[in-house]
Amino acid sequence: MASTATALRLRTVEGEQVDVTPGRLVVAGYTGRDREAVRHHIVELAAIGVPEPDSIPAFYELDTGLLSVAGDVEVAGEQTSGEVEPVLVRSNGHHYLTVGSDHTDRALERHDIKASKGACPKPVAGTVIDLGTRPESLPWDEITATCWLDDELYQDGTLAQLLPITKVLAEWDSFGSDSASMVLFGGTMPLLDGQFRFGREWRMRLHVPGQPALECTYTTAVRKN
Repeated sequence: MASTATALRLRTVEGEQVDVTPGRLVVAGYTGRDREAVRHHIVELAAIGVPEPDSIPAFYELDTGLLSVAGDVEVAGEQTSGEVEPVLVRSNGHHYLTVGSDHTDRALERHDIKASKGACPKPVAGTVIDLGTRPESLPWDEITATCWLDDELYQDGTLAQLLPITKVLAEWDSFGSDSASMVLFGGTMPLLDGQFRFGREWRMRLHVPGQPALECTYTTAVRKN
C-alpha cells in the first residue's frame, strides 16, 4: 500500500531518543483471546450492519501519515471515538512498545471498517519501552490498559483478554509482507458499558509491571470544511 512516509520522534522511558520512519501502519482487529466470544461479537455487529472481517484477526493497512504524537487532532465529524491499544513499533529488527488510540469514525464503520479507521488520525504516545529483539519477553497478561473520555473511565482491564501482540505480529508476517519497519496496533478490550461514546478529551494509559506507565493524551476537534 502506498503511504506518506511519516517520521516519528520517540523517546524511551530511559530518555533515549528514537527516530522511526515506519513503512507500514497496520491496525489489527478482533484480537480477543476467546475466539468463540469474538465470533459472537462479529455476528452481533453484522446484525446492525457492520461488515464481517475477511480474517480473524483482521488487519487493516492504513496510510502512515495518520500517525500522530500531537496533543490535538482533527476529525471529520461528531461521531468518532477512540480505543486504548498496545502499539508495537518495529524498526529494522528492533522492537518498542507504546500505547495509542485507534480513533475511528463510527458512522462510517457501519459501511466500511477500513475506511472508518482511515478517516481518523492514529494518536500514539511519544514515549516507548525498548524491547530489543525479544518482544515475546513481555509479561503480556499482567499489562493493564485504561482509557478515560472527558475524565470518565471508558475502558479498563488487563491484556490477558487479548492475543499477545507478538502472536498478532506473527499472523501479519505470515502474509509475507515486507514489514521490517512498521507500527502495529494490537487490538482493544470491550467498553465498560458496551456503548460507544463521543467526546473531546481522551487519555490512554498502558502499564507494564516494573516500568513507568505509558500515556497518550489528546483532544479532538471537528475539521472545518
